Amino acid sequence: MGRLEGKVAIITGGSGGIGRCAGRMFAAEGADVLLVDLSEKDLKAAVAEIGSNRVSYCVADVTDPKANERMVATAVERYGGVDVLLANAGIEGKVKPIVEYDVETFDNVMAVNVRGPWLGLKAVIPAMQKRGGGSVVITSSVAGVGGAAGFSPYVTSKHAVIGMMRSAALEGAPLKIRVNTVNPSPVETRMMRSLEEQLAPGAAEAAHEQMRANIPLARYAEPADVAKLMLFLSSDDSEFLTGGVYMVDGGSRAK
Repeated sequence: MGRLEGKVAIITGGSGGIGRCAGRMFAAEGADVLLVDLSEKDLKAAVAEIGSNRVSYCVADVTDPKANERMVATAVERYGGVDVLLANAGIEGKVKPIVEYDVETFDNVMAVNVRGPWLGLKAVIPAMQKRGGGSVVITSSVAGVGGAAGFSPYVTSKHAVIGMMRSAALEGAPLKIRVNTVNPSPVETRMMRSLEEQLAPGAAEAAHEQMRANIPLARYAEPADVAKLMLFLSSDDSEFLTGGVYMVDGGSRAK
């Protein structure tokens, strides 16, 4: 029997590296999975790559309240309820000092990275309550527990979701709804390719090497490293864990 047998999971950012990997892992462990993202083309590719009849998709914008309600309603209609939400959708924004940063991009980063998980919680808590409880895992970052020059909107957003998580964990506890964050260091995904190029235009490999060298385990995380922790926090193996900040950082924060 799989660790998520009989459970229904919604994964936002579902067509990205971590979301796609988590979808594959969750389905293999017995969950019915609804991948959520903006691009239908990318979602179709993710579902095809995973290759499981347990996985389907829903096109939705996490910054839109109605879209969040629709993704939850879709999961309920297709699979009978919701037990797990991976609030994983996120964007990196630009790498610029505060005085040069444009307000529009700041607002967009905050909308996706903060408003998105908050709206996800607002939409999913009633559905989880009907199931007798559930687990919400929000993707934060090592940037959620420290600062980084040039990344102020992203860092702000990732700090913010930790505060959100702690409040939601206290509200959810009487309902048996657990809420935690996972906080990855750099992961081998599209987002890091974008950030590396912004940090060192035309020399992204050098930026990669510099960041890798600062990780005690001497490598970036793989999407599976993050998805494995998400799986644990989504399963009944973690039934006494809520309100926690869980690092997936190769020892980075030990320094």
